[in-house]
Amino acid sequence: MVELQVYILTYLAAFAGVVPPGLINMSVAKACLNRGKKAALMMAIGASIVVLLQATVSVLLSSYIFDHPFVKGMLLRTGLVILILMMLYFLLTAQHSKSKDEISKSKSSRSFLNGLLIAVLNVFPIPYFVVLSTVFGSEFDFEFTTLNIILFALSAALGTFTTLYAYIVFFIKIEDKTTRFKKYSNYFMAALMLILACVTVWRIYYKGG
Repeated sequence: MVELQVYILTYLAAFAGVVPPGLINMSVAKACLNRGKKAALMMAIGASIVVLLQATVSVLLSSYIFDHPFVKGMLLRTGLVILILMMLYFLLTAQHSKSKDEISKSKSSRSFLNGLLIAVLNVFPIPYFVVLSTVFGSEFDFEFTTLNIILFALSAALGTFTTLYAYIVFFIKIEDKTTRFKKYSNYFMAALMLILACVTVWRIYYKGG
């Protein structure tokens, strides 16, 4: 019963963690509008697979990272650099954006790989799942056996995928009302990266990240 509670809470935590606008969900939304549902779905699957691996690594490293704030700080600093690079990438892409017809020819395999890449660049789930696994291990007296680690990671991946799929469905339903987002999506993404970078700086220097 305790194990089931942990899996449900992990699923809900992963679901909630992707709800606020961020790198992954906004990339999936952008793919949905520009390349269609299939491309966005493949991107969501790719991102969820990476989350599966990130959650597994987080459990294995939870005790070490939790006891070494320096490691957590390094992860945040790495994320900051990545966000700045992604901001520059979206700004440059906005200057040389493809037409909708050109973009729609993208293959599903490319969308899947894009999902993998974007999720790999997003290092923030690792500290998130480290904290979750640490709390569950102490508060629920939950033992992370090999099977429990696998199920914990699966719960995290499923929670992430559920939210990303909800984004896809939502943006499909309002597709006729998202002309502005389509036109300025790269600028929107660049602005989002800037906001996330500012939040990361705040976490590093004002919260002792």
